[in-house]
Amino acid sequence: MKGEGKRNSKCLAYVAAFIVFQTIIILVFALTVMKIKSPKVRFGAVAVENFTPSTTNSSSFDMRLVAQVAIKNTNFGHFKYDSSNITILYGGMPVGEAVIAEGRTKARKTQRFDVTVDITSDKLSGNTNLTNDIGSGYLRLSSQAKLSGKVQLMKVIKKKKSGEMSCTMTVNLAQRAIQDLMCN
Repeated sequence: MKGEGKRNSKCLAYVAAFIVFQTIIILVFALTVMKIKSPKVRFGAVAVENFTPSTTNSSSFDMRLVAQVAIKNTNFGHFKYDSSNITILYGGMPVGEAVIAEGRTKARKTQRFDVTVDITSDKLSGNTNLTNDIGSGYLRLSSQAKLSGKVQLMKVIKKKKSGEMSCTMTVNLAQRAIQDLMCN
């Protein structure tokens, strides 16, 4: 009889240890795998494909940028996003726009693709800063985009998330190259 009580308390200790261990495993799983984060949207490389200054007006130009867009999904489920737009701005005014087609980024992967943006300064007529910037040979542009979609975990949990991009860049007009590309 005396040994039987010891056996029961030993069994009870093993069951308690197993329950504590399972609780720790579930807690770690819930805090790491189940935490859904917003994807990161950034420009990778940006190239100036062509730059054509206006022959009639010194403060006018047309330009084509080819930009690599990177969507980094750090979640343990895929991110399915709707179509969206990338807007290129000069002095807060839109000068170009490109469409990002709807798509899907796999779990814990970075998806990269190229977009072409045609930029024209026609909407900025009379902007003295533009004339000065073109004269200096450096054009400061910014870009914005927002990708909205859903992250799906284990084909059961769906959570709406969106990734936003805000980048600034300087176009060296003489070299037709991008300098100082910074994304937040």
